[in-house]
Amino acid sequence: MASRWRDIKQGNVSKESSSINEEIKDSFASAPIGHRIKAFIVDMFMIMMPIMYITTYLIMDGKDDFQGSDEARWITALIFGFIIVLFWIIKGQTPGYKAYSIKLIDDTTKEKVSLPKATLRYLIFLISATTIILAFLPFFRKDKKTIQDLLTKSTVIQAEN
Repeated sequence: MASRWRDIKQGNVSKESSSINEEIKDSFASAPIGHRIKAFIVDMFMIMMPIMYITTYLIMDGKDDFQGSDEARWITALIFGFIIVLFWIIKGQTPGYKAYSIKLIDDTTKEKVSLPKATLRYLIFLISATTIILAFLPFFRKDKKTIQDLLTKSTVIQAEN
């Protein structure tokens, strides 16, 4: 970075070619955090809430039984994760991602993520959601990547319309 700045300052590289390189590099920049949070909320209402309703009222005897059962809560989280992982590997987008025109891609292939990578990404998400520091990591990073983005080498990008 410093040598590129030095070359531009000394006139060895034109500013126009440098900005073109930056545009190409930024074409796979992370999607805005606000869009990612809103997409997560949409996914929670469209996918998780029906799962919880079915579990609470059709499988169990009501909210008291559901609240008293750690197993039921973990099972609903795993079913939600299974559905989310399927969306990631089949389409690269969940319903919330589609609503906000964002997409999950693999950093190396620039294509949809694989099943092991998507599964690992969801498991890391569960861990990061339980810790405050890891949940707020993208607010402190310039590239706005979450811990699951970094560890699975994936990126949530703005999709083309």
